[in-house]
Amino acid sequence: MDGNGRWATERGLLRFIGHRAGVDNIQPILEASVEFGIKVLTIYAFSTENWSRPIEEVSGLMRLLGTTLRNRLQELHENGVQIRHSGRLNGISEELQKQILHALEYTKHNDRIILNVAFNYGGRGEIVDATRRIIRDGIDPDSLSEETFSRYLYTNGLPDPDLIIRTGGDWRMSNFLIWQSVYAEYYSTPTYWPTFDKAELYKALLEFNRRDRRFGGVPDAE
Repeated sequence: MDGNGRWATERGLLRFIGHRAGVDNIQPILEASVEFGIKVLTIYAFSTENWSRPIEEVSGLMRLLGTTLRNRLQELHENGVQIRHSGRLNGISEELQKQILHALEYTKHNDRIILNVAFNYGGRGEIVDATRRIIRDGIDPDSLSEETFSRYLYTNGLPDPDLIIRTGGDWRMSNFLIWQSVYAEYYSTPTYWPTFDKAELYKALLEFNRRDRRFGGVPDAE
């Protein structure tokens, strides 16, 4: 969801207006994803590094998530959206934690599409948190496999991403799904998230389908 603030600034608007426009764009992209056969859509809504932003902006983002959950949860549920959360709950207000946990429980049986919200998320932190849980559970280091480690990640039960789309023109990973994205294809577009629409998603999927995904192997022609 990159480019919300820049989208607003270029239009002479407050950055918060851009974040709100970004939230408004989630539903149409969800619907387009369903139409294109996508089963899991992960959005990077708030990173652990975003805490360093001005306190007014951070507070606004927290309120925006709470408001969105209150006002749109029923609609998402009726549309068959299962909500997942990837990230740390600690650091978030108790009220917002309750809202997130309620959304997860309320939509857990929906199967039209999974919306995985990476909020207060950091890829390195995810690996640290997984390691801590493994140690607490007394897992024998010699028996630890990649499959076992994956079960301790926030994304347990979700497939690894096939395609990571970065709006706003950057190519950095930015601490996102470090473990899960080892074989993901990357696609960057200068389009800011608030104006990233169905046509832009289709362009990204066309490019993805042209990629030769070898997963460490060699092309069939060789």
